[in-house]
Amino acid sequence: MSSLPLALRPWAESLALFPEELALHLGPFVARLSAAMGAMRPRGEAEGGEPQGYDGITRRGSFDRLLVSEWLWALEAPDELVRRAAYGELSFLKPAFRQPQDARRTVVLLDAGPDQLGNPRIAHLALLIVMARRAHAAGAAFAWGVLQAPPERGTFSDVTPSVLLSWLAARDVEPPTAERLAAWHEALALGDAPAESWLVGSARLARLPGAEKLSRIEVAEVLAPGERKLMVDVRPASRAARSVVLDLPPPDDSIRLLRDPFQSRVAEPVSRSGLPNATTFNFSPDGLRVVRFHADGTASAMAIPDSSTFTVPRPRRMKPQPGQTMLAAGWRSHGGLLTLMEREDRYILHGALKRTPPPADAGGPRVQSGWWKPGYVPELPSAIPAPGRLFSWRDRHGEVVLLLTRTGGLFLVYQVAAEHRVELVALDHPVTAMAMVHDKLVYVRGGSSVSVGSQLERLRSGPLTPSHRGKPVYVMPPTEDKTLPLRTTLHVVGVDGSTSMMLESREAEAFFGYVPGVAVPRDSGLLAVRHGPAVWRLFLDGAVQEMAMPLSFKVVGVGGCHMAPGEAGLVVLGPDERALSWFGAKGLHLLARASAPVVHAEVRHNAPLLGWLTRTGEFVLMNLLDGRVVYRATEEGP
Repeated sequence: MSSLPLALRPWAESLALFPEELALHLGPFVARLSAAMGAMRPRGEAEGGEPQGYDGITRRGSFDRLLVSEWLWALEAPDELVRRAAYGELSFLKPAFRQPQDARRTVVLLDAGPDQLGNPRIAHLALLIVMARRAHAAGAAFAWGVLQAPPERGTFSDVTPSVLLSWLAARDVEPPTAERLAAWHEALALGDAPAESWLVGSARLARLPGAEKLSRIEVAEVLAPGERKLMVDVRPASRAARSVVLDLPPPDDSIRLLRDPFQSRVAEPVSRSGLPNATTFNFSPDGLRVVRFHADGTASAMAIPDSSTFTVPRPRRMKPQPGQTMLAAGWRSHGGLLTLMEREDRYILHGALKRTPPPADAGGPRVQSGWWKPGYVPELPSAIPAPGRLFSWRDRHGEVVLLLTRTGGLFLVYQVAAEHRVELVALDHPVTAMAMVHDKLVYVRGGSSVSVGSQLERLRSGPLTPSHRGKPVYVMPPTEDKTLPLRTTLHVVGVDGSTSMMLESREAEAFFGYVPGVAVPRDSGLLAVRHGPAVWRLFLDGAVQEMAMPLSFKVVGVGGCHMAPGEAGLVVLGPDERALSWFGAKGLHLLARASAPVVHAEVRHNAPLLGWLTRTGEFVLMNLLDGRVVYRATEEGP
């Protein structure tokens, strides 16, 4: 912050939180509000504390603390000593006291209601910086919170980027109420000395019962044509009021201060990948890549950037040969891009497998008819409505590649090494969500409960049932009992075996997600399953959270949100197909508005990342924990 004006240098440490261009706008707010607030009054000797020597010289005190030099007047000029005592000209040692840090405190409650939305919050931001530094200089504790929030959520003691982002998201449509002020008054004991309590908001706060004994700071916009100013009235409970008029920053910088004041102004993270427009995408099972399918039938795998300044390596790309169709693609963390192609007479797998588990005999799967119950046969692999996903997973026999189609069919991709032939084995249907969690394959299935683990074991030791099509696709029997009731089940397939459990949910649509700080089952992580047409259930560790979701919204994932830290919720696409929002127990929060209708959106299952693809080909990745766009690409047409 070496470029700060000399008058702002005392605030360099606090302003260093912000990009330099914003610090230059916020600095005058901080300096002028600090002058209007003044320093905290020092504690007098009457306030006591543990004695700790002397701290300077004062004109008042007892004669046992009179300076030795003053006693000379008693010897040389007694009348002068009397005169100096009468006029308060004698010098005394000033005692010092050790005062506990929490013996004094400053409490600030900010109005986040409709009266203060918009530009007034810029003054709130500057006031938090002023109050924090002011309390620290006086050795006092500092606590602040949002007046509309319940006191049970506690207060903040720091002014850091993460905390301020949470505050910026804490907007409320309701004005502050007397009941909420009374709750804060009781929770924080605002009437007890030596607390200094401030209410920050509009003049409406003065009319709340209980506010008359508290200090107030009233913030309002100057209503005059062409004026961009704020009027701030500082009204301490025991001193005269002071008013300050502040010039607002330019509109663009004001918006940045209110949305994300900690992101430097850089060029929009827009790049042209040189690839044809993407038609859909998915996150790889390990969460390290984004696999995209393009209009020319190709597939590409792109590294996921950590921030908007991350240099993204050139995507790995696979293009089908003439006569081939891209059925599915995936990313193997130890082996790169993996693709499955279809020709008229065969399937083609690009990517050598690591010791595929052998079937019952080396000649390929044996065939026996009459096992699969009619109605359970999954739809055969197809690129319609969109290519599927390949999962590379290692069990105790070696690498297993699984294909999950967009219609919910789950297949084993089996490669006969001796004949260079690829065959598919139908394992399960319908599978609605699938992920890799702690090196285990986890998926949700609607219908009778038979796990992939048991199917793979039967594949290694038992006969298979062929499909009716020419290409080698085989169907595994789910069970010999053809009367199992339909139900939604969660399956966890590990190296040492598989487990399954029935989910208390009436429908099978599901999503896996991630929220830091929320206790979730270790085997499956955060899981959301549709329970009814407008009801979703979130499966947490030892608890099930149920929430109603309007039918006009489309759920695209589950995860956390920077506007509600420590809470799990649904990520949804609005009826306009542009608004992406987070829906939790405390309502709906807008995350972003796409530049065009969204054709596909997805949440990464093991990290707080949301991706969406628009009809115009724009592809965006956004961090859910801070609301920042980390990648944006517009792709060239073919």
